[in-house]
Amino acid sequence: MRAAVQDYTRSLERSERARTRADRPSVFTLRGREWDLLDEVFAPNYAPSSGVSLEFLGCFEEVQLPRRGSLLEIGSGTGVVAVMAALMGCDRVVASDINPQAVRNTARNARRHGVDDRLRAVYSDLFAALPPHERFDLVFWHSNYVLAPADYRYRTAQECAYVDPGYEAHRRYLAEAPRWTTPGGSAYLHFSSRGDLDVLYGLAEETGRKLLTRRRREIQDGPDTVEHLLLQVVAA
Repeated sequence: MRAAVQDYTRSLERSERARTRADRPSVFTLRGREWDLLDEVFAPNYAPSSGVSLEFLGCFEEVQLPRRGSLLEIGSGTGVVAVMAALMGCDRVVASDINPQAVRNTARNARRHGVDDRLRAVYSDLFAALPPHERFDLVFWHSNYVLAPADYRYRTAQECAYVDPGYEAHRRYLAEAPRWTTPGGSAYLHFSSRGDLDVLYGLAEETGRKLLTRRRREIQDGPDTVEHLLLQVVAA
């Protein structure tokens, strides 16, 4: 069962179904709000993991995350998490994504919900396009936690949200994320049992990091029971 849940080809099939289904809307409803959805962008309305991210976001007090201050979200997609963070009180939000269409989608939803004065959408491969002096109270990534072979090449932009070839992006995130936090700030990773936790912990050790489990949430995702984890990335 574990092998089936972690099979990257199944995740790619899920990506393609979500991308091409005939009833894919241009606007969807999540947590009582309407959101724009552009083509080639990860669709939160088809992925219960997006709701888990919002639950983790809503638990910030419990894990000592700020309801004010600054947030950097990696992999913003439609911008649901980034926009909700701004609505919850974050003064400065930067939302980055490697998919240019997702950057446009995030900016559109920031305007839709009236937070574009404090939310900036950025086209970036993780932290690459950020000004080197920027620091954040919270860095958060709902990652593409399914491990694909290192030589896999993306066929569509949306696949970037589903699988990570060779965990190259995860390695860089673990190494770099804590460097972008303010003194006393935190870096977090939303991971799940669709990914390979053993490999992730090995990467943490290799990059001089330690992973602390702050939240767990088990959900039914189609035929699969999937455990979601909120992991804090700290120095080893």
